Amino acid sequence: MKLNTLQPAEGSIKSDKRIGRGQGSGRGGTSTRGHKGAKSRSGYSRKGGFEGGQMPLYRRVPKFGFTSPNRVETKPINLDTLQALADKTKASAITVDTLVENGLAAKNDIVKVLGRGELKAKLDVTVHHFSKTAIAAIEKAGGKATAL
Repeated sequence: MKLNTLQPAEGSIKSDKRIGRGQGSGRGGTSTRGHKGAKSRSGYSRKGGFEGGQMPLYRRVPKFGFTSPNRVETKPINLDTLQALADKTKASAITVDTLVENGLAAKNDIVKVLGRGELKAKLDVTVHHFSKTAIAAIEKAGGKATAL
């Protein structure tokens, strides 16, 4: 240990300057708040989206369309994905749990099988929804499509 390497223990010295504690501190008076205006006053809190009086973004941008509050999001899984999963796991039956285990869906997802791609494997697929083309392709391959 040398005199030139001495330093205070970690956390023993506060780095924050004390503001508003007299003129002698160099941070008294207006206490770094500037002069006048809403931001200099006590109790001030800016509302979210406030832009200093400029027309805020959420009012400048045009709004259109309709968003249904009752919309149900589904997780789409295509036939080519099912074929790849069947090749990988050698499974003859695919359920929502199988998809969750292989990272293709989350446990609370509502799964819908869609008809993109080609299905060669004979699979018994049990999920929430199917498209008509997906049902036709699964049954053509000799499998069974069961909706939950």
